[in-house]
Amino acid sequence: LSICSRTVEPLEYYRRFLKENCRPDGRELGEFRTTTVNIGKCLCSITTADGSALVKLGNTTVICGVKAELAAPAVDSANKGYIVPNVELPSLCAERFRSGPPGEEAQAASQFIADVIENSQMIVKEDLCIASGKLAWVLYCDIICLDYDGNLLDASVFALLAALKNVQLPLVMINEETGLSEVNLKQKNPLIIRKHPVATSFAVFDDTLLIVDPTAEEEDLATGTVTIVTDEEGRLCSVHKPGGSPLTGAKLQDCITRAITRHKEVKKLIDKVIKSITPK
Repeated sequence: LSICSRTVEPLEYYRRFLKENCRPDGRELGEFRTTTVNIGKCLCSITTADGSALVKLGNTTVICGVKAELAAPAVDSANKGYIVPNVELPSLCAERFRSGPPGEEAQAASQFIADVIENSQMIVKEDLCIASGKLAWVLYCDIICLDYDGNLLDASVFALLAALKNVQLPLVMINEETGLSEVNLKQKNPLIIRKHPVATSFAVFDDTLLIVDPTAEEEDLATGTVTIVTDEEGRLCSVHKPGGSPLTGAKLQDCITRAITRHKEVKKLIDKVIKSITPK
């Protein structure tokens, strides 16, 4: 296959590979790119964060930093803290993104992450409350794409989960006499993670063919995409399908089955890395 045909007729070029049940990068249709995760202070760029992680999915590279701050709870949610996710796609990560206020794709990704946090109940907001009506934790979760080559959502959810697993919050008490908060930095506790959501994304080719973990090029050529989020019990937390080709019930079930398998792979990877950085 000449390189010329890839430039002139990229879709035809891809179809020739797909007929052989493989892709130009050598992967099978249901195969993920090499996935790696680094957790914690090994990330010199965000040592100020209370938890951090860097995830690579092929060339797609995403970093997540979690900053914990104290604030008064909202009046109508006196016993709840806050989680504020934000996804950034800076111009340095790909030519398609521009400097300035967040574009449509970054806003959609931030909303998707907020929905995953809410639907999966990975963190219960009541767990972030220190004193009802007085004091609670706010977790600012900044997810920044350093290199964009497709499948931003899978990498972002993975980086968020890994960074949250790395957060240690100091013990905070409210002094009864003064009414002021006292922070004990010597006594820290890990964040309570109730569920471990993992995202698995697919691109749809020619309305029928599903390929997992699409690159940026594959996303551009696809007739649609779908992202399935599951937890460790195989429960469906979210199905994200922004338009494009409709999927049959059978195809959707195929995606869910693959997502459940992927969950096990990602969870195993996170557990292995956390075990390696935990002091003996």
